[in-house]
Amino acid sequence: MQLPSVLLENAVAEFAKLPGIGKKTALRLVLHLLKKEEKEVNHFSETITKLRSNIKFCHRCHNISDGDICSICSNSMRKQNIICVVETIRDVIAVESTQQFNGTYHVLGGIISPLDGVGPDQLNIDSLIARIKTEQTEEVIFALSPNIQGDTTIYYIQKKLANITCKMSTIARGIAFGGELEYADEMTLAGSLQNRLPVKQYVNG
Repeated sequence: MQLPSVLLENAVAEFAKLPGIGKKTALRLVLHLLKKEEKEVNHFSETITKLRSNIKFCHRCHNISDGDICSICSNSMRKQNIICVVETIRDVIAVESTQQFNGTYHVLGGIISPLDGVGPDQLNIDSLIARIKTEQTEEVIFALSPNIQGDTTIYYIQKKLANITCKMSTIARGIAFGGELEYADEMTLAGSLQNRLPVKQYVNG
């Protein structure tokens, strides 16, 4: 793609680094910004800079937060003794969009995948175990993507909690095996939450 300006070319190259953004889409976005008032573009860039500089992660659940504790963990109206374990922050957003869950979350930051070099020590599993032990958790709901890596992660955590008195369940198989949680429609995900299964039944078939 031949562009008339090095500045334009550099801007397009940066936008094209974003997931799902090709060179043509990046060019449209950059040209759109050039049509805007300078103060609007400055506000846009300042917002992104503040996002990267000031965003925090909840000390309790690892969700994105403006402070040390996120708005979900600090909400007294939510059931603090129920934890929904998810892979990523995008999954928190997906579950929240169903409006069917009123507990708290724990973001693992990934799932166990030896082939990809991801082991338990690289995930937020130890902090989850510590939460369950100290917070008198009544139920842990595993809302991980239904694939081999997700199942392996559930099995590993279940074994770590073998001596803990706590109900463990997983979302029902309304989510197709091998699918990604974030791409499930809201109705399917809501149904999976409502019809969750005991982990022992799920893992052992």
